[in-house]
Order: sequence, then structure tokens, then C-alpha cells
Amino acid sequence: MRKTVRPRFFSLLSGMSQKQEAQFEQVYRYIRQQEHRMATVSQVHEATDVSVNLIYQWIREGRLKPSIFQNLGYPCRSCGKMIQSGVLCEDCLKKLEHDIDQDEDERNAALKANRAKTYHTRGESRHN
Repeated sequence: MRKTVRPRFFSLLSGMSQKQEAQFEQVYRYIRQQEHRMATVSQVHEATDVSVNLIYQWIREGRLKPSIFQNLGYPCRSCGKMIQSGVLCEDCLKKLEHDIDQDEDERNAALKANRAKTYHTRGESRHN
């Protein structure tokens, strides 16, 4: 039974990747045209009928380069603002870094307060 399922599965995957490759070529041909080089993802989607998520995927993978096609981008995973690299926009990245620093400061303050309350006996060293 497995012998019949596997070829069908791989045939299905191959068919899907061929379809996606054809869609990529369609998108790439569209945005390479001089009059469409400044197109946004939604404009490319409208013109080619290729899924917005698939276009985002190609940008994330580096197959479509925002350095060449400047209005292409994908949403920040936190706030949805359009970005051209990474996972988070600058604002969300700064907020995350601030939150991490603040959490670290709070933990250090709690550790320091806890150390001040620690009771030591004569046989114990204070630097354990």
C-alpha cells in the first residue's frame, strides 16, 4: 500500500512546486517591466492573481529583492507594518529590546533584594 501512496504524494508535491514556480515566473516577469518596478505586493497580486502570502514568502526567502523592487515588503510579525528584512520592524525590535532590558533590571533588583535578606551562620561563607 505504501508503494502506491508515496509516488502520488511526491507527484502532488512536484505538481505544487511546478505551479508555484510558474507563479513566481509570472510575478517576476510582471515586476521586471519598467512600468511595474515600483509596484506594491497588493498591486502585483491584483495584476497576477498570485497569493499575497506566496509573494511575501518569496520576499522573505530572498527570491524577490526589495533592494531592486523597492515597494515590495512583508508585514512585521508583531504589528503588521511593512518591512523589507528581518521579522520585526525597527519600532517593535526596539520595544522588544527595551522590554528585555527592563525585565533583566527587575530580575537583578529582585536578586539583590533577596541577597540582602539572606541569613548566614558562622560556618558559612558569604560568597557561596
